[in-house]
Amino acid sequence: MLSWGLSNICSISPSSRIGCAQSLPFVPLLQSSAETQSKNVHTIRMEASKTTVASIVVYVTVPNKEAGKKLAESIVKERLAACVNRVPGIESIYEWKGEIQTDSEELLIIKTRESLLEALTEHVKANHEYEVPEVISLPITGGNVEYLEWIKNSTRNGKGLGE
Repeated sequence: MLSWGLSNICSISPSSRIGCAQSLPFVPLLQSSAETQSKNVHTIRMEASKTTVASIVVYVTVPNKEAGKKLAESIVKERLAACVNRVPGIESIYEWKGEIQTDSEELLIIKTRESLLEALTEHVKANHEYEVPEVISLPITGGNVEYLEWIKNSTRNGKGLGE
C-alpha cells in the first residue's frame, strides 16, 4: 500500500509571520492497494504516457475563505491549473520572532502542468495578500489516464504563454 501524508507545510502571513499546517484532515491523500489495482482501472506512470504531460500538485495556503475562492477562480480562469480544491479548517502552528503563533487558514490544492509552476507562482505572488505566500509542488507520478489528459487539455501549453 502506498500512502502519503503531510505535516509542517509553511507559509508567511501578511504580518510577515510564518504559518505551518500541522495536520490535514485528508491524510492519507493518495492510496493504492492490490484491490484497487486488480479492478480494470486505467492508470499510468507519468513518464510512460504520450497523451499526458508532466503534472504536479501545488499547495498554497490563504488566510480565509474569500481569499481562497478569489485566488482559486483566477488561477483556473487564467488556465494556470485544471482544478483547485479548497480545504477549509487548516490550523497553522509556527514560530515567528521567537514566539509560537496559531492561525486558521485554508489550503488550496492545485492540479497543473509542471511547466506552469513558474507562471503559477508569479500569479499567486501577484494576487496573494501574504508578503511571501506558500507555493510548494509535488510531482504526480501516475493516475487515471483520462484525468491526467484532462489536466493537459484544461491548462495552458508551455510556460504559461497561452495555447
